[in-house]
Amino acid sequence: MSRTQPVINSRRTLSLSLTRQPRTVKGFTIDQWEIASLSPGSQGPHVLELQLYMTERAAYRFNLNGDSPQLFVCGGMTGEPPVPSAITASQEVAAAWMDGERQVLDTDMPLAIQAWIEAYLAHHGEAPVEGRKKKGKPHPQPEEKQS
Repeated sequence: MSRTQPVINSRRTLSLSLTRQPRTVKGFTIDQWEIASLSPGSQGPHVLELQLYMTERAAYRFNLNGDSPQLFVCGGMTGEPPVPSAITASQEVAAAWMDGERQVLDTDMPLAIQAWIEAYLAHHGEAPVEGRKKKGKPHPQPEEKQS
């Protein structure tokens, strides 16, 4: 009797809606955008596909091990009203978006998404642990000869 492993899908369709919160900073009122709701499926005003990648497994683990796992949404260029275009569970990807002057909105990761990512990691294995890069290895000391 052969056992087949269940296929773990690497994509989830999620819907989200945004809300604008006016904030006063040093006498100026600015609009701060937040994710108002996030749900599975394609019923919301913004529909995005969360895609998991093998190369991001370490980032997913880091996020899941945190106190409050997050999902990150790329909302378009900084300073403009957000237009959600992508979603990730990787803080590294979100940081790259911000480095590219894109605004990033974050929200708590639903438990169902956390469980799905855990299953993905269990199925595909944890990413190898990469140690800190060393500037240079010290030269080994020659062994002393015993007479």
